[in-house]
Amino acid sequence: TVRALLDTCKRGKFTDERDRAILLFLLDTGVRAGELLALDRVDVDPLTGDALIRKSKSRKPRTVFIGRVARRSLRAYLKLRDDMARALFVTDEGERLRMAGLRQVMVRRAKRAGVPTPSIHSFRRAFALAMLRAGVDLLTIARLLGHSDLSLLERYIKQNAEDLRGSHERGSPVDGMT
Repeated sequence: TVRALLDTCKRGKFTDERDRAILLFLLDTGVRAGELLALDRVDVDPLTGDALIRKSKSRKPRTVFIGRVARRSLRAYLKLRDDMARALFVTDEGERLRMAGLRQVMVRRAKRAGVPTPSIHSFRRAFALAMLRAGVDLLTIARLLGHSDLSLLERYIKQNAEDLRGSHERGSPVDGMT
């Protein structure tokens, strides 16, 4: 679904580059919608991918990271900005993007892609599950999501039978003896 949404974003057009950067940022960091919208330009280093989340649900700041592809997309979007707004993600008029605007991004992209509109929160769940499948430990995933308790991860990480099979194949004590 994310790939289909991304395919609707044309290169070089402001809203398309912004929307691509938003989609990739959400998926690559697992941040909450409110955290994304509260980001200022100074909070994100588009070269290293470090992003400081100042306004989190727990009220504790944390650093999240965006990878190479998301950084490239963010830089392409920022290159098209000709406003002086502090906000990282802005409207066509240079005002901070708000929740209704972010929802509209999802609706517009899904309609163009011909897929069901994803919830903004579904990117957070997809991040957690992708990290788990890539072998990232639960404590690290929890910290990246801004959770202080591992039990909160249960609602994000719903493994299927193939996930469990793969984990067993990698960690089988008996197979590991030979």
